[in-house]
This record gives sequence, C-alpha cells and structure tokens, in this order.
Amino acid sequence: MSTAPQTHLLAYPFPSSGHVIPLIDLTKNLISRNIHITILLTPSTQHLVPTNYSPLLQTLILPASQFPNPNQNRLVALVSFMRQHHYQIILNFAQTHPLPPSAIISDFFLGWTHLLARDLHVPRLVFSPSGAFAFSVSFTLWRDLPQNDNLNNPNSVVSFADLPNSPVYPWWQISELFRNRKSQTDWENIKNDFLFNHEAWGVVFNSFIDLEPAYLNHMKKELGHERVWAVGPVLPLESGLTEPEERGGASTVSCHELTAWLDRLENGSVVYVCFGSRTVLTTAEMEVLTCALELSGVHFVLSVRAHVAEDCVKIPSGFIERVRGSGKGFVIEGWAPQLVILSHRAVGSFLTHCGWNSVLEGLVCGVVMLTWPMGADQYTNAKLLVDELGVAVRVGEGDMKVPEIAEFAEILKGSLGRTKERVRVEELRDAALGAIKENGSSQKELDGLVKELNELRND
Repeated sequence: MSTAPQTHLLAYPFPSSGHVIPLIDLTKNLISRNIHITILLTPSTQHLVPTNYSPLLQTLILPASQFPNPNQNRLVALVSFMRQHHYQIILNFAQTHPLPPSAIISDFFLGWTHLLARDLHVPRLVFSPSGAFAFSVSFTLWRDLPQNDNLNNPNSVVSFADLPNSPVYPWWQISELFRNRKSQTDWENIKNDFLFNHEAWGVVFNSFIDLEPAYLNHMKKELGHERVWAVGPVLPLESGLTEPEERGGASTVSCHELTAWLDRLENGSVVYVCFGSRTVLTTAEMEVLTCALELSGVHFVLSVRAHVAEDCVKIPSGFIERVRGSGKGFVIEGWAPQLVILSHRAVGSFLTHCGWNSVLEGLVCGVVMLTWPMGADQYTNAKLLVDELGVAVRVGEGDMKVPEIAEFAEILKGSLGRTKERVRVEELRDAALGAIKENGSSQKELDGLVKELNELRND
C-alpha cells in the first residue's frame, strides 16, 4: 500500500526572519504528519530553510524584491512588489505541479493571496506569527477604522470595546501602517490586504490555548467558524531547549564561547537583553540601557544589531571593554542564538521588545520578562504579558516612555529574585511545554488542522 502524501500545501511567508522562521517551524510539524510542503521564498530568506530536510519539503525561489521608490513605506512597497511579481509565477508553478496544491497558507501581511487562492480554486489559510490578542486588535482596527479627532494629541485614546478585557491604547501605539496616510493609495491597499484576512478559510496561530483562550475564542466568533488553530509554540524543542547555532543567522560569537561564559555563573543570575533583529535603539535609549546595566551590577548578555546600516546606533565608547574587563557582561553584535541563551540555567530574566517570537521563547524557558515594546504588535504583547498574564514587568514604551536610569537599574536587579512574576512564568512554561507534548493541546490542534487539510484533498 502506497504511503505517498496526497496533500500539498503552499506556504508563503512574509520575507522577514521573524515571519519566515516560525512558518518553517510549522511546516516541519506538518511534514511529520505526511503533508507535502512547498515553501515560497526570496533569495534573502532562502538560507533559513534547512537543506535535505525531507523529500516532502520543496522550495520555490521567487524574484528578489526591489524598491524603486525610496519615499514609499518599505513594508507597503514589499507587499506590492510581491503581488505584482510573484503572483503569476506561483500560479504557473501550482498549475503545472504533478501534485496540485490543496491549499495555501500565507502570512497575514499577504492578504492578496486570497485572490491567488481563488484563481487556484483552493482555500487560503492565514498564518499569524503574532498571537491571537494582537491579531484581534488588527482585525478590529482595519474593519472599524477608529479615528483620532485630535492628531496633535498622540495620547488621545483608542478603545477596543468589543474585544475581551476592552483594551485601550494611546494613538501613538496604534500601528504605524494605520496611522500613516501620506499616500492614500498605499493606505487603501494595506487596508484591503488586511480585510482579505477576514475572508480566509482558516487561521493558524503560533500560540497555545492556555496562553490566550479568550482571544482565540473571540476570533472564532468574529470569523463565524471553528477553523482557528493554536499550534504553538512552534519551536525546535525536540532535543531539549537547544537550537542550531546558525538558526536564523550567523552570530559574531560561537555558542561554545557564549555557553562557557554562562557556565561560570550562578543559576538565574543573568539578564539577557535583546530587541530583536529589526529594532534600532536611539542614541539616548542606548545610553540609558548601557548606564542602567552597569549601575545595576547584574551579569548580562547584550545582543545588539550589527553596524550594517547608518541608522544602527553604536554602543557607547568604552562600554564593551569595561564590562568585559569586569566580567559582568557579554556583548553580541549581530544575530544571537536566543534559545540557547534563554534556556541556560544561568539566565533568569529577559529584557525584550516583545516581538511574538521572543515572547514565546521567553515563556518556554520560564524567564521573567522586562518589557520595552517599540512598535507593531509589541505594545499589545507587552500588555498581555504584564497586565493579563502577570509574567513580566513594564520597563519602557517606545521612545515616548524611556525609563529613568536609576529606576531601570533597580528593575534589572529585582528581576532576578523570586518574584510573583517568576512563579507565574514557571506555571506558563509548564503549560507551554505541555501543549506541545504528545496529546498536548497544540498537538491535538495540529492533528485537527491536518485532518481538515486531508479532507480538502479528498473533496
């Protein structure tokens, strides 16, 4: 009897590491359930897919993005380019493939793939690399279009009364994509892209049921069906909390050098500091951060963006030499092996920008999080961590609420103690790890997703 896979899924991530990596991790889970996957990539993200992983994993490399208009929002330009230059290639590939696709799963920024799916006569699933809370906010934002009547007041309030817990945000924390109307045409295109997500056949979240049940249920209610799956955390945890050194990018330090430094330190005595692969601190923010780290006296690992662009703020002169000489700090410029760091017994807390991947990694490693969101879904994620889950301490909010150095230093020190946040995050760590174990909620959700996909193929 043949065991050849009958279900073929096109997986189309937004070409940014924070979006590509979790979708690749999801596809590995689907491949283990005998789903054939073709991941649609660009040359800049091609390296993120493991080579010779499985005969069920195929890639289609699409044209590299070009940005002829420097004044256009980069995300808007990228999505527009992909729609214009990738659409026909994907269509031709799918129509001539020996195993026609049963469905397409695409990033929430790529709502236009709803039209592609329609042309292929297959359903489209949304993949959300953000949680259900942030997705719910975005869903309501683009549908209801709340306005700020006083644009001179960035603190005027936007309320989401129909969402669980009725979250409220100052205008400056609302998505820049929504607030920026310099080009009405671009704004309308982005709005339509997000509204296409409302029409998707299903939504897959890199989340788990115990983390945000109210918002997962809210999305089922909003969409009017039960095809909402929480399958996370989709992290490479099979061999314990470790990851390949090269996962996601190259680091300027070796894992061996880093772990050797951490091995010398006491359990839970280190603060890990990372603002993700995209965030650039201002000169003032970097000054506050480095001063607070030194003043606190804690051991720390600091990961900062490599100086590959003019807008990358450099670490203050002499800082690296001082902390290296004192043995207090370990500085990484460029990509950091984040799961390796967070899962080390010496690391007790995590100063984070609250990108969703970082949130999940912090949770599965059971570290207290210190929140300093900088944009996008990060303000919502911080609100979830601090106000609803009780696993984090608020430090700052963008460049509008930069912490005061002495208070910041005290928070860093206090985060390494046996606090109520630590007790709560250890409970959530156990829930997250339980969700991805055999018969855990996320495994059952994955099984349910695969069952639906296989039934599509048989219809």
